[in-house]
Amino acid sequence: MNLALHFGLLGVVEAGLIAFAVGMLTYLLWRGLSRAFRFSDARALGWALFSASAFAAGVDAWNLFYLGLMKLESPLYARLALQGIHDPESLGARVVCEAVGAWSGVVAAWLAFSRRWAKPAPSPAAVEREKHG
Repeated sequence: MNLALHFGLLGVVEAGLIAFAVGMLTYLLWRGLSRAFRFSDARALGWALFSASAFAAGVDAWNLFYLGLMKLESPLYARLALQGIHDPESLGARVVCEAVGAWSGVVAAWLAFSRRWAKPAPSPAAVEREKHG
């Protein structure tokens, strides 16, 4: 995310909560697009999971991947690689919490706004039967 967060565990939790909000917003965006183009809910869910992961954990995941590939043989290269990363000590935990937060946000939004979980309205015939018992 590359935001100015706290260091350590508090920063990891903040990143996860921000990713949760990003996940909810991306699901709502993809849900609106899928309704406009008449796609299935599964397609909206899949694209929301993919884009929420890319938005929320993209920069930190790239930094983690880049650190794994870069040869850090000299102190100069190591210093240059770590200089642009906010809190490199908890980068791995931050990437995991961002990914889990983004996916949890998408699933929570799906559960909250899905018609599948809403109680269906009773039909007029059922209402009449109950009145006259």
